[in-house]
Amino acid sequence: MRELTAEWVAKAAGGRLVAGGPATPGPLRATIDTRECGPGDLFVGLKGERVDGGAHADEALANGAWGVLVAPEHIDEATLAVPDGFAVIAADDPLAALGSLARAWRRELGAKVIGVTGSTGKTSTKDILAAVLAPHLETRATHQNLNTEIGLPLTILEAPPGTQALVLEMAMRGEGQIAELVAIAEPNVGVVVNVGPVHLELLGTVERVAAAKAELIRDLGPHATCVVPAREPLLEQHLRDDIDTITFGPGGQVMLLSFDARVGGRGGTAEIEAREESVVLDLPYDEPHNLINTLAAVAAATAIGVKPVGRVDVQFSALRGEVVEIPGGVTVVNDCYNANPMSMRAALKHLSETPAERRIAVLGTMAELGPDSESFHHEIGEEAAALGIDMLITVGQEALPYGATFDGETYAVPTPEEAGALLADLALPGDRVLVKGSRSAGLERVLA
Repeated sequence: MRELTAEWVAKAAGGRLVAGGPATPGPLRATIDTRECGPGDLFVGLKGERVDGGAHADEALANGAWGVLVAPEHIDEATLAVPDGFAVIAADDPLAALGSLARAWRRELGAKVIGVTGSTGKTSTKDILAAVLAPHLETRATHQNLNTEIGLPLTILEAPPGTQALVLEMAMRGEGQIAELVAIAEPNVGVVVNVGPVHLELLGTVERVAAAKAELIRDLGPHATCVVPAREPLLEQHLRDDIDTITFGPGGQVMLLSFDARVGGRGGTAEIEAREESVVLDLPYDEPHNLINTLAAVAAATAIGVKPVGRVDVQFSALRGEVVEIPGGVTVVNDCYNANPMSMRAALKHLSETPAERRIAVLGTMAELGPDSESFHHEIGEEAAALGIDMLITVGQEALPYGATFDGETYAVPTPEEAGALLADLALPGDRVLVKGSRSAGLERVLA
């Protein structure tokens, strides 16, 4: 936004420039954390559950921020006394102003925008898609999981001039949240990776989950494209005749023809049919669920006129299938950022298919599954047993139901730290360990 002005920023945000010169060159990005503020940063003071960021406007300016965007009650004489080259913008609702500013900058960029949502795998799909597009277009993508009504606008506002593609992850915990993100991002392509039993605590049924995810399809513009799994009955009623639809997966328009696994290492060569064209990719991963995510990414790339080719140099976001070698010849798959029945089954299946002396699963709870939570956990315990997992370690009270239906060697510990200590005692050279659970379980501490 540097080539624009403070007056443009204020109007785009729906606010008022109350201090600073109207012609002052604009900021480089926006931030909501005064600790990150520096030259070129616009500090947006948001009101949280415990702290009102607007109260720290003077601190942000003292740290060298380009300017602040805060509610009027946080503007005092000290704030107004900014020197030339700085700006103070008042907005009655700073969060709404942040979204409005991001939408305006998205339009200024003129980039192709792809929104990605789904019950599981949306972050990995976003990472793969960004890697697929990077050799062809100047691409920016959501960092880690900044995928909310706060994180998504910050991602857009961080994109520099010349950005040609924006890959934006869109999170959902309730109805209307995807619609809010779509209104800000105005995507050219909407990708729904899958639909499954997540957030049932709030939404109640998987059909309502599908409807909430499908807000991305519903609110796309008339010339947009949606990308959806082939033959997904939960999405059928939400598809539109007035936009292009690309299906992926078995029986879809984008499907995997073959995968030649690399001997002696991860990854391999994938041959993909994408709307009757051949796409050959060298992938550094081989998990079945990520091969499906790759099909979704190829479909989205095709939708904006990019034909993927060659090596996909993807850097997955933290705690999502990271393979870690620990002392003693033990391999750990650190996949503990989140978990639901779909992702848990996929991770256990991949564990069961990977060569190892023994296969050990360290599992925390799957959160937000509503009144049927215990049944879902029982089903995963049965699945682990059926897949031949050798040992199960459950972490926390809410994870105990896994063990009730697992008929192999089972241990239960109350904390991630105790799971780590137990693992150090039990794991042997050649073992492979899956660590997985919802974020609330804190399983990243197992390897601490």
